[in-house]
Amino acid sequence: MSLALSDNTAGHRAQVHRSTRASLVGLVVAVIVVVSLAYGPFAFLTKGNQQNLTTLFIYIILGTMWNLLAGYAGMVSIGQQAFIGIGAYGIVYASDILGLGLWIGLALALVISGIVAYLVSFLAFRLSGGYFAIGTWVIAEVIYLLTTQINTLGAGAGISFTAFRGYKPEIRIAVVYWIALAAVVVAVAVTYLLLRSRLGAGFTAVRDDATAAATLGVNVTRSRRIAWVVAAMGCGLAGTLLAMTTLNVQPGSVFKIQWTAFMIFIVIIGGVGTIEGPIIGAIVFYALERYIGDVGFWYLVILGIIAIAMVLFLPKGLWGLISGNGRLRLFPTGYRLTSPLPTPIANGTPDSREGESS
Repeated sequence: MSLALSDNTAGHRAQVHRSTRASLVGLVVAVIVVVSLAYGPFAFLTKGNQQNLTTLFIYIILGTMWNLLAGYAGMVSIGQQAFIGIGAYGIVYASDILGLGLWIGLALALVISGIVAYLVSFLAFRLSGGYFAIGTWVIAEVIYLLTTQINTLGAGAGISFTAFRGYKPEIRIAVVYWIALAAVVVAVAVTYLLLRSRLGAGFTAVRDDATAAATLGVNVTRSRRIAWVVAAMGCGLAGTLLAMTTLNVQPGSVFKIQWTAFMIFIVIIGGVGTIEGPIIGAIVFYALERYIGDVGFWYLVILGIIAIAMVLFLPKGLWGLISGNGRLRLFPTGYRLTSPLPTPIANGTPDSREGESS
């Protein structure tokens, strides 16, 4: 998108751009990567590779959703594990217990996550700052405890996911992989399109100063609620993928606060308030988990040390370093002003140069 602006007094034209050359190249590369990954199970991806990539896709979704919530809308939640659990139990309940099948069960799990998030928001939004963060954790714990009391869902022992009964292992792994690939594309695309809209501008305005945003006409509560519900549905989507991957859902696993800790780490490492950051952060986190995850207690210590070092020495994350503090944008959500600047030379003819501002 570009919009030409004229300055009659200066005799030159300025243009407002949304896309950049880097973003167009990035789009082409992203399409090639996604198509290649989709074809992977037929050619170069083993069953183990597919399972590993499915885990990576789950991390990207979780990081993207927490970044939307905290990095763009300014709501620091440490209770997003509640919606991971709701999504996991939701697909099991709809697919197996109600007998609605895999696809309807998947859709219904997302709807349930969104409805619960909407209802919970009326309580959570009465809190702010640190109280909001702790409040979301308490709400997640309440949902966890309530789930353990429902015998239909296996109570505290958990429940098996049987929607793939009759599938050969290699077919099941491939189907889950393709669903996860589609899910991560949808999660990133929805976040990108949302942030390019007026709602996205409202999110950042509320994040920076809710009072000023309200003065300018932004419906603060509505903006926060939309971000909250979308992030909850994204976490619910990740929960459904966990259920499909493990074929078993246990409350102590899907509702553990460690999931939110992972989300926060991914976003801090990659870069808060960027779409590219959580993708890079998820890749780094997955690599750390894969290669040093078996050292037990020290694994968490190492993650903590890395997170502290990033906050102190690289607060904009790895993407901030790679992008030159935002000069490179693969997912541009703002505007760029390109203006020819007249410079007088010896013969009196202006020389045009380009200047940019975000």
